[in-house]
Formats: sequence, C-alpha cells, structure tokens
Amino acid sequence: MKIPNKGLIVIAIAIVVGLSIPKIKSIFADKKTQKANPAVIPELNVKGYIAKPQKLENKIFVTGTILANEEIEVRSEISGKIVKIYFNEGSKVKKGDILVKVDDSELQAELLKTQYQKKLAQEKEYRQRMLLEKEAISKQEYDIALTELNTLEAQIQLIKARIEKTQIKAPFDGVIGLRYVSEGSYISPATKISTLQDIDTLKIEFSIPEKYVKLINVGDRINFKVQGSDKKYSAVIYAIDPKIDPSTRTLQVRAIFPNKNYEILPGAFAEVEVILEEITNAILIPAEALIPSVEGNKVFICNNGKAVERKVETGVRTERFIQVLSGVQPGDTVLTTGLLQLKSGFKVKVVSIE
Repeated sequence: MKIPNKGLIVIAIAIVVGLSIPKIKSIFADKKTQKANPAVIPELNVKGYIAKPQKLENKIFVTGTILANEEIEVRSEISGKIVKIYFNEGSKVKKGDILVKVDDSELQAELLKTQYQKKLAQEKEYRQRMLLEKEAISKQEYDIALTELNTLEAQIQLIKARIEKTQIKAPFDGVIGLRYVSEGSYISPATKISTLQDIDTLKIEFSIPEKYVKLINVGDRINFKVQGSDKKYSAVIYAIDPKIDPSTRTLQVRAIFPNKNYEILPGAFAEVEVILEEITNAILIPAEALIPSVEGNKVFICNNGKAVERKVETGVRTERFIQVLSGVQPGDTVLTTGLLQLKSGFKVKVVSIE
C-alpha cells in the first residue's frame, strides 16, 4: 500500500513536534528557575585601608630666591684717583677694614693751609678779646674776629671728614666680591668698585597665594631645597609684607637661616615647603579610594563582607592621602581597588590591608 507524499510530510512534522515538546518545556522550566533563583554573584577580591586618626601637615610648595643677609655695592662718596686697593677678591673682610684708598694729597694741603689760618685767627681773637676787656674796641668788632675763628674751625672739620671719606671701609663683616677698578683708576660716586655680602646668615624670599595669608605668621618654620642638592634645609619666617601684590595676588614673605660652611650662595633658586597648619587626629584615606561623582564624593566601606557606599566630605589633600571630614569613622576599612566594579551590597573579600 502506497502512502501519498503529503501523508508522509504530515507524519514527519508530527514526529518532530513530538520530540521537541519535552525540550521546550525544559527551557521554560529553566527560565522560571532562573527567575526564582537569580545567579549568585561571586565575591570580589579587593584591597583595603583602615582609617585611623593621624597627624596631618597642611602644606603648599612654592619657589623662592636666596638673598644675602646684607649686601651693598662698594662705591666712593668722593671723586678721585685710587692709590691703593687693600682687598683680595672673594676674601672675608671685617667691619671697618679699609678696602680702597683714594688720593687725598690736595685735601691734606688744604687742611694744612686752613690750620695755619686758624692759628692766625686764634691770635687775632685773643688780641680783640683783650681790647674788648679794656673797652678799646666795640663788641661788634670782637664778634667779627670770633666768627672768623669759628668758621675756620668748621672748615677744618669739613676737610677732615672729606679726608676720612678717601678711605673706603667695609660697613659690616662679609665676603668681598670681584673688583671692577684698578689702582690708578679715577672714580666717582657712580663708579662700582665691588660688592660686599654677609653670607654667614642668608634669607629666602618667596610669595604665597592670597588665600593662605591668614595661615602664616612670623616665627613659623619652613623647609626648602636648592638645585643641585637633595638636602633639606630649614628657615624661620621673620618678616611678612603688609601688602598683597595686586598684580599677582600673592604675599611676599622672608625667612632667615644660618649658612653653615657657606653651603648656599645668594641668588640660588629654592623649592620651598610652607607648612600652613598641623592637624591632629585627622582621618586620612588613600587618594585612590575617593570616587568623584556629580552627586559628590563617595567611598566604599567593607561592612560584614559587603561593600557599603558612603558619601564623604573632604578637606586637605596631600600627595597620597585625602582628609575626610565626614562619612568615614576611625576603624572603617575603606576599599581601594575594584571600585569600578563595586556596587553597594556586593560581596567582597579584603585580601590585603594597609
């Protein structure tokens, strides 16, 4: 008996459908099971940091310039020819040491002449005084002789002062610089002879932004380094400019420090560390633990094996840490890794703690 082709097709379809029904039921059953039992999220291995009270230094870094404690350009107060130079370039000198001698021969001659004139005036004044006592002359005539004597005495003092200025002396202890004149040179008050600097003590000058003005005071200590050395030096603020520079909105500050063994020279560039305030019992967290968002800063805390999101308020920042003003308590374990994968309630396993 032959079965028509259409009949064969119907039988084949029925067999396929019959075999598929159990599989379809199984698929729908699996979906129901999945809805009833969501997939278990595995624990996420993370690192943590235990928040604890610490001492925190709020500081800023600025640039500065090293200055000599005292510095002058050595110049003459009078014009004349140099007859002797007494200093060696780069050597130490004491206050009062003669550095340069200017020719004073004309002044000495003028002094001698005036002293002789004074002697004659003294004799004249004596004679006039004797005559006045005998009422042989008037008081007015005697006053003329006395005035002449006093005038010559004043001239002598003036010449001596000018002679004293021909000796150019060091006004303070220091190191003399290079000289720009030679013996025989004609100099005037405009001529720069050399420089003199007191470098036993040095100053450091720097500026701080306007917003930190109220955080610095005379007597505060700063730290600094100079180029070519990793050594850190310390100085004490001794002067603060009373005016903020309107062009830079900064305040100029000077500190002072002893220059042992002349380790630092004036003019050097300095990297200055200014400690604005010291905060005790500050709660710090690693910078990488903070998550910025449009809603504010937040962190994740590990609580009973689960990540808990906390909103935080921050304060001072350092190179590695951030001060937390609220949202984190001492003893909290702040998570520092896996932050992009975390959500509040996720199971976590802290594998490493700082």
